[in-house]
Amino acid sequence: MRQRHLLAIPVFNEEQYVRQVLAEATERVPDVLVVDDGSTDRTAEMLAETDVAVVRHPENRGYGASLVSAFCHAMRHDFDWLITMDCDEQHEPAFIPKFIEVAESDRHDIVSGSRYLAQGDADGVPPADRRAINLKITRMLNERLGFAMTDAFCGFKAYRVSALKHFDITVPGYAMPLQLWVQAWRAKMRITEISVRLIYNDPNRHFGGMLDDPTSRYRHYVEVFENEVRRGRTPSDASPCGASVA
Repeated sequence: MRQRHLLAIPVFNEEQYVRQVLAEATERVPDVLVVDDGSTDRTAEMLAETDVAVVRHPENRGYGASLVSAFCHAMRHDFDWLITMDCDEQHEPAFIPKFIEVAESDRHDIVSGSRYLAQGDADGVPPADRRAINLKITRMLNERLGFAMTDAFCGFKAYRVSALKHFDITVPGYAMPLQLWVQAWRAKMRITEISVRLIYNDPNRHFGGMLDDPTSRYRHYVEVFENEVRRGRTPSDASPCGASVA
């Protein structure tokens, strides 16, 4: 039986990019979901002019909360694989077929993009603090969880939808991957990386709030990781598509 793939794109105030990204994405996968995380610009208006599925948060909840909505949608609609990518043109839709190819090998539960697996294929340079924090966090995950990753924070991924039931994501913001990786380790998920291009079109984009300070951001990531490790087993009473994020 042919497998069904859903591409999910979380957006927040992406009127500059959303039309072009969707035009390229829909050429490569028929089922596309956009999670509009409370945009206040013209993003919602532009999405209304398309044929893609849209889940809209009435207010901005955060990156992690947007992925929870994507997880729920994929599970409720019986997709086999969920592919996630960003909408700021730092993830290239041309790589979607590669994610599908590796996913359909049926050897993995998460196929994670890596901007650092291959060297020399870059467009723009990430801010030094972002690269340094990514390196330190990735090293911590490898040492503590026995992973062999090169990029802990790339949002370009493919998830086996049947594996999503093991997630109970309660962190709504950008630290969500730290919780996700611990839960993936706990569930003994099979993880692989594939190389994607390193693209930084706008190095001045902000995380917001305290996360704009590199020291605070790093401490927050470590705190989320340690809290999840101490939390132990994912609660058995988690909802079928993961915990709702307020």
